[in-house]
Amino acid sequence: MGLSASVLAVDAGNSKTDVAVVAADGEVLGTARGGAFRPPAVGVERAVDALADAVTRAFAAAGVTAVEHVSACLANADLPVEEEQLAAALHARAWGGSVEVRNDTFAVLRAGVAEPLGVAVVCGAGVNCVGMRPDGRTARFPAIGRISGDWGGGWGLAEEALWHAARAEDGRGEPTELARTLPAHFGLDSMYALIEALHLRRVEPVRRHELTPVLFATAADGDPLARSVVDRQADEVVAMATVALTRLDLLAEPAPVLLGGSVLAARHPQLDERIRELLAARAPKAVPRVVTAPPVLGAVLLGLDQVGAAPGAGERAREHFTA
Repeated sequence: MGLSASVLAVDAGNSKTDVAVVAADGEVLGTARGGAFRPPAVGVERAVDALADAVTRAFAAAGVTAVEHVSACLANADLPVEEEQLAAALHARAWGGSVEVRNDTFAVLRAGVAEPLGVAVVCGAGVNCVGMRPDGRTARFPAIGRISGDWGGGWGLAEEALWHAARAEDGRGEPTELARTLPAHFGLDSMYALIEALHLRRVEPVRRHELTPVLFATAADGDPLARSVVDRQADEVVAMATVALTRLDLLAEPAPVLLGGSVLAARHPQLDERIRELLAARAPKAVPRVVTAPPVLGAVLLGLDQVGAAPGAGERAREHFTA
């Protein structure tokens, strides 16, 4: 295989990294898995160092030392300036002749469509949305938390559930079973006990994410306030998708809306049904579906798009990752 006929695809997230080396005909020549990619925590250079081990192993499996193009879909590449900074850092490693860095939400979108057309909403720890058209036009949001207008995601839902449960118990808010179910998850008998345990780190803060499934279970049991929180998450997902579709002039034609991330992939009936109901009202031609293909496939396909790969290359790569 010549170096002009290959792509290094990287899907680097907050918990793991997947790397693949792919020929221009779509044959997957080597893959590897690495650890978390967290530039905000460790700095750009150390974060890229963490990618290097997986890239080296994938290159070794493929029998190459470099490729024509690097297609990297990276968590924490939320702003164009961050994408540029990360692209420069990757280019300096000389892994490929050209480098394109995108936010990792683009990988979810491209993995779920036959051509680069549509919108993806990812609701995992946080929430994000991107859209693209074959002509290169994109739609996106900063997606860096409440300061950029975001609401929800696993962490946000857990925080919202805690807020409502605390106020229910002390009388400032409406009654809700969350005041019982959230502390019970940790074997505690009151919200006061849970608040104290979280504050004093007897329950580690990282365990807050465990409360999101408790929220959904409480909603499924009929608690009105828990149900209202789930409904708001559905509204946020559809609001982002509808704005992205509008920006790309896709409201008037059938367009896929891909749903990804742990919260949406769990297919909670209330959330799933509410999203589809709201989309039918606000974007009737949208075609929602949950993405099950691994995001690294999206990075592969974006790379093959960029190098003008042979017809059928995308299908060959997809078969490898979805078999």
